[in-house]
Amino acid sequence: MKPKVLIVDDDNLVVISLKKVLIKLGYEVDICMDGGKVEESVSLHSPDIILLDIYLTTHNGLEILKDLQKKYFHIPVIMITAYADVKIAVEAMKLGAYDFLLKPIEIDQLSIVLDKCVRHLRLKLEVDGLHEILNTDKLSREFFGKSKLIQRVLNIVEKLAKSDDTTILLEGESGTGKEVFAKYIHQSSPRKNNVFIPINCGSIPKDLAESELFGHEKGAFTGASSKTKLGKFELANGGTILLDEIGELGLDIQVKLLRVLQERKFYRVGGEREISVNVRVLAATNKSLEEEVKKGSFREDLFYRLNVANINIPSLRDRKEDIPILAYSFVKEFSQKFDQNIKRIDEDAILLLQNYRWKGNVRELRNAMERAVLMMDGDELKEQHFHFLKNGEKSDSMENSSFELKVPPEGVKIEMVLKDLILKTLNITKGNQVKAAKVLGLSRSKLRYRMEQLGIEVTKSIQ
Repeated sequence: MKPKVLIVDDDNLVVISLKKVLIKLGYEVDICMDGGKVEESVSLHSPDIILLDIYLTTHNGLEILKDLQKKYFHIPVIMITAYADVKIAVEAMKLGAYDFLLKPIEIDQLSIVLDKCVRHLRLKLEVDGLHEILNTDKLSREFFGKSKLIQRVLNIVEKLAKSDDTTILLEGESGTGKEVFAKYIHQSSPRKNNVFIPINCGSIPKDLAESELFGHEKGAFTGASSKTKLGKFELANGGTILLDEIGELGLDIQVKLLRVLQERKFYRVGGEREISVNVRVLAATNKSLEEEVKKGSFREDLFYRLNVANINIPSLRDRKEDIPILAYSFVKEFSQKFDQNIKRIDEDAILLLQNYRWKGNVRELRNAMERAVLMMDGDELKEQHFHFLKNGEKSDSMENSSFELKVPPEGVKIEMVLKDLILKTLNITKGNQVKAAKVLGLSRSKLRYRMEQLGIEVTKSIQ
């Protein structure tokens, strides 16, 4: 369905030009040329976005904006004006305008602002729909996200979960949530009413690995406890065990693990009685076990025994549309932990989270949410609560570049420096003011204001 735009302007030429451009850009368009009938037009046409002129012949656009904010606050209003008055623009933004454009309106800039507005609308609907997540404890598909990528993974997970004992290898970068997926497999399986025991193989001292996995009899070795210790496999009997970071296990313990996978039998360290268990084995790794096999650090026969079924968990960078749902689930978790009453995350904060490069994947996102929830006051997480992410987010080009301004001995007027800088930037962008503003780190409106101040001509526009 095409987004619908209502144009409120009493200049016939502007209306005609805007309508043609908007239709080309893929929008439905309605017109209101009477400032006194704006609310009536909004009620009649139900627009998604409103383009409102500040200076109408008989009405003040700012007063109309005030009225719209009372009843139709959910509809973003983009103000348009022929006057480069920054004070008026600031006043419009304070009153709730989504953005403002200067006449003559550039097609590129109009397109960018409307695209951003549509994304904002879709995100707002999504965020509003996520509020319910704070009031449910159910672990289901919705907690993992809605991206096509993650839905394909979940389809595989749920099919494999139906099996009672199929061994599954979960692969993926560190922090992608392999343990959570393993838990979901267990909860979706016939073993869901029995125990789920995760064990991080990388954290077990090599000389204690066998005892941790299979247990030991009292006095089996120096330091062994005075009573029999049950290993993780025995404790997981009837349920599921996750061998996380399995690539960290030594070759000696890999041999014994292979036998357990094949026969479901083992001996405790120092034991003489063979113990049988009924355990489903899941394994996870952030390494390529195939590469480890080639290196000789992982047994090939064990790899094939583990790799009966394989699930690759995608990185968070490849499924950014899942970030809102994950963020809300972490908000719920840490609100309860820290006795907070957080009700929502605003749209700008969500956009910041989606645009951030999550090198540590879901784990890094979870840590960021914990910090933000812990440090904030109030009931809404906003963009400023994630300032620690913005400070650490620099592009490679910015980090690797340097700039030095050379001032002549006789000095130079700041206006000349600014004009030269803007002109050279416009030359690089071939007159594209949107790109020039981005290069200079300015908003489009601020660049336009500076250009008019310095007498730099504006081209490529709708008259």
